[in-house]
Amino acid sequence: MSESVAETVTDTVVETIKDNELTNGVLNAGTWVADNQELLIQYGVNVLSALLILFIGNMITKGIANGVAKVLRKKDMDEAVVEFLHSLVRYLLFVIVLIAALGRIGVQTASVVAVIGAAGLAVGLALQGSLSNFAAGVLIVAFRPFKSGDYVEIGGVAGSVESIQIFSTVLCTPDNKMVVVPNGAVIGSAITNYSHHKTRRIDFVIGVSYDADLKKTKEVLTRVVNAESRVLKDPEPTIGVVALADSSVNFVVRPWVNTVDYWGVYFDLLQAIKEELDKENIGIPYPQMDVHLNKQES
Repeated sequence: MSESVAETVTDTVVETIKDNELTNGVLNAGTWVADNQELLIQYGVNVLSALLILFIGNMITKGIANGVAKVLRKKDMDEAVVEFLHSLVRYLLFVIVLIAALGRIGVQTASVVAVIGAAGLAVGLALQGSLSNFAAGVLIVAFRPFKSGDYVEIGGVAGSVESIQIFSTVLCTPDNKMVVVPNGAVIGSAITNYSHHKTRRIDFVIGVSYDADLKKTKEVLTRVVNAESRVLKDPEPTIGVVALADSSVNFVVRPWVNTVDYWGVYFDLLQAIKEELDKENIGIPYPQMDVHLNKQES
């Protein structure tokens, strides 16, 4: 019985000690909270202020960027340039808002700027290609070799320009595929802008048989071209023999059209030329080769 009583007393003492420790811990925590209540309130206010700065700053950043874009559009600035400047202004302003929010919660902004600068240097060295794309984007906006909506061939890809972004240019191909071309590749390669001028020349090479009447053929081609209302009168179309090829006599047919009419006239005029030559019995020969056999007498 004495052992049982001793165990009971021991358990009671242990529980009492634990209760006292728990009570002391709660009292100590309560005392710490009471002593640092003002500090906690101040820190909470700073955190809420930082979040508020981020929220309101983001809204203001969007508003300023959208306002800049609206002003540029009113001045008939190219849409691709507007999108580029809109993105640039928004990102730069958001960085400022982020630094202000960090400063509100006690982070030394000077240190943050120094860290950002060091990180920027490291990232710049690691992402030289991206920085070159950014610099190329600035050059594209400055020199404007093309604008939004132009049909261009750049970096081995042809399509209509949708937008010029900070690091890349977005094209839409004739079969409605989006192609993103890095700005560095745009500046580093030849740029062919099919929409820059208001007029374009269509180049046909029409081969006819060696037996054909060349004078009559030229008259037929001239009649077909002049019958097309979308062909411009000035400058005048060029029609003439350009080569005596292996299988045919080749004519060049070079009418001028408005750029927007290029493909419509191209398809319609090529079909009309074929149909008219058939009516006049002027043959368009297949590639052919004459083989001469010499018989040797034994």
